[in-house]
Amino acid sequence: MENPAVTLFRQYLRLKTVQPEPDYEAAIVFLKKIIEEIGLEQKTIAPDAKRPILIATWKGLEPSLPTILLNSHTDVVPVYADQWKYDPFEAVKETDGKIYGRGTQDMKCVTIQYLEAIRNLKAQGVKLKRTIHLTFMPDEEVGGVLGMKAFLLSEEWKELNVGFALDEGLANPIDEFTVFFGERMPWWVKVSCPGNPGHGSRFIEGTAAEKLRTVINRFLDFRQQEKNRLEANPELTLGDVTSINLTKIEGGVQVNVVPSELVAYFDIRVTPHADLDEMLKQLYEWCKEAGDDVQIDFIQYLKDQTLTSVEPGNIWWDAFSSACESMKMKIKCEIFPAGTDCRFLREIGLPALGFSPINLTPILLHDHNEFIEESVFLRGIPIYEAIIPSLGNA
Repeated sequence: MENPAVTLFRQYLRLKTVQPEPDYEAAIVFLKKIIEEIGLEQKTIAPDAKRPILIATWKGLEPSLPTILLNSHTDVVPVYADQWKYDPFEAVKETDGKIYGRGTQDMKCVTIQYLEAIRNLKAQGVKLKRTIHLTFMPDEEVGGVLGMKAFLLSEEWKELNVGFALDEGLANPIDEFTVFFGERMPWWVKVSCPGNPGHGSRFIEGTAAEKLRTVINRFLDFRQQEKNRLEANPELTLGDVTSINLTKIEGGVQVNVVPSELVAYFDIRVTPHADLDEMLKQLYEWCKEAGDDVQIDFIQYLKDQTLTSVEPGNIWWDAFSSACESMKMKIKCEIFPAGTDCRFLREIGLPALGFSPINLTPILLHDHNEFIEESVFLRGIPIYEAIIPSLGNA
């Protein structure tokens, strides 16, 4: 017979909370039923009417103390279904225990692990000093502006009195668990290159393509420098360098017409170790080199470089790391290479760690054939059974 936690997990995976039209209502109904079974308080708020936020609360013995937040998001990214081994929303489990589905790693596994850990702790009669809040957040996969960012402006957020937060991390292919204490900052850049149009048969001067070539060359030269730096130093991880990727090009009307404008989009992830003013200056200089009329606009531009302490003596790190030690877990601290809701929490000064109890597993978030092994998923539940009380009694 299948473990009931695995059954719940697979049921959750089958809910199509996939962007750009996630079925949030189905997720809220599903999660509320579990929360009621466990016996937690709950409420649903909606700073944006189409994006409900569910809050569950396990009250502590000393409710005036700063509380612990366990955050997870309910949405998942789109899929290329024809590239998958199975239907990405069927939660197929193979005979060897691999469970396939969008959200197996990012991050429906963590949601169910939180809930099952608390169910087990309550069944054991455990009581904690601090109140534990769980938030189930929409729209993390599209930037979190109408999810976590909006929530942090609400009165309901202030009432939670949060002192520390846990959120998602990444899988680790080896026998270690990765803990993230900071994140790279997303700079999503639009570069517009105007130029002289004309017939496609002519050598026209000052074309948009010539300017765009200069921009692309400068951006990708820097990309290669950072890639080389990462590969040359085994002490560095992806979060310690800045990445740049050309993700989209727009322009042109037909093949035989030289366009009057070409537009390129770049996804830049800036390490918190970078000199942000110098990085910004460099971008503008590269564009100016391409042409005085080349324009750069920021679709997203985050500058917060706050890191959460992972030094001995910090109350939250001591509580988290001692729980991991009690489970004989090997942990490694890194900068998260992408972005999560944690960035909004750190931006307001809240210490937050990114952590998913997934090791011995390839990193497949946003990839085809995302999976987690049943045994790895189940092992995450007792890990949270150790972490949650350690934080709750810190």
